[in-house]
Amino acid sequence: MLCTIYKSLNKADTYLYIEKRDDFSKVPAPLLETFGRPQFVMLINFDKHPKLALADKQTVMSQLEKNGFYLQIPPPVENLLDKHLEANNNQGEQNKGWRQQ
Repeated sequence: MLCTIYKSLNKADTYLYIEKRDDFSKVPAPLLETFGRPQFVMLINFDKHPKLALADKQTVMSQLEKNGFYLQIPPPVENLLDKHLEANNNQGEQNKGWRQQ
């Protein structure tokens, strides 16, 4: 199975996989508008690539067959402040129990 990958110039680390090069007919217009002008990245043959860098190959293939496209978005950014506060809160709870003994 062949697939063409484009990156978004509007959204960092966002990629659009479609079945045929330059055929965006199955991609919803609002998605294309938000995605911006697609920039060609590569043509890939799934039969020759056992896995993809940041996407699950089976999910991509399934979505291509079902919808005609797959949108890869970056994982959510981890909020380090919340993580730090949670760690401090957990440490405080552990110390509180230790003091009561």
